[in-house]
Amino acid sequence: MPGESLAEALETGLRELAGVDLGSAQKSMLLSYLALLEHWNKAYNLTGVKSPADMISRHLLDSLAIAPYINGRRLLDAGTGAGLPGIPLAIAQPGLEVTLLDSSGKKIRFLNHVRRQLGLENIHPVQQRLESFSPETCFEGIVSRAFSDLSSFARAARHLVPASAQLLAMKGRFPESELRQLPDWVRVKSIEKLMVPGLQEDRHLVIMSVNA
Repeated sequence: MPGESLAEALETGLRELAGVDLGSAQKSMLLSYLALLEHWNKAYNLTGVKSPADMISRHLLDSLAIAPYINGRRLLDAGTGAGLPGIPLAIAQPGLEVTLLDSSGKKIRFLNHVRRQLGLENIHPVQQRLESFSPETCFEGIVSRAFSDLSSFARAARHLVPASAQLLAMKGRFPESELRQLPDWVRVKSIEKLMVPGLQEDRHLVIMSVNA
């Protein structure tokens, strides 16, 4: 709504977002993250979304829309970029340990700055490519909205996914052609249509697992 403050826009969006209930401190932290993203974006070009008002729906609410589908305590955000969806999820779920993986040094520097400024002890930025990432612990979920297609995401993450874990791919339109191209060792568990307040575009979450 024209003239609406960022805090009001976030509050309005959160009221419409199913399955997400945040306290005032968490809402304030989301807005502080947004302010850091806007400031660093001017020099680092972290995101193509320039307007903070647009960032509310396209980044914060879009990320939080998948919160009800996150299982377990250890999540890997592959190709996290500016920390999306990992940072909003870490703020919304303080008990969730989120590894933020990206190959770009400038993005990892930004994420470490966010960690220090916001005191977010449950985010762990790592500069590495997904294909060559070899962590000491397993993840119960690997999420990404950065990969161009489902097959590429599954192949890059396969070595990190035990049978009990799930891959969560954030997509726009229903990815019908991508689903047909998945290898036979990938099982599609469900495809969830996401309703993101303020975003007049299709959004879907494809939840997959990997056969042993």
